[in-house]
Amino acid sequence: MDYLSRTEELILLVVWRLQSDAYGLTIRSMLGELTGSEWSIGAVYSPLKRLARSGFLESWDSDPIDVRGGRSKKCYRLSDKGIRALSAVRALTETAWAGLTPVPSN
Repeated sequence: MDYLSRTEELILLVVWRLQSDAYGLTIRSMLGELTGSEWSIGAVYSPLKRLARSGFLESWDSDPIDVRGGRSKKCYRLSDKGIRALSAVRALTETAWAGLTPVPSN
């Protein structure tokens, strides 16, 4: 099983949530919404590149967009390997939490 860092897991989940609207800026924005903190560009783009290089994500360039001065966006979607990795992480987390008493909240 390929283990994911928490950051990688969050990025894959955000890409899955965004579906066809998953590109750098939207991924970064949603990560900020989910975590309540601002993510630097490097904290998002470095793992995105690594996840794509490792086969967890597929990436492609969109058609040129007028509002971007004719530049394209790099879009992302989960690969089959990425889907399997998220499923494995979820199963592992559920197994690890099974039978434990709830963590007290302060």
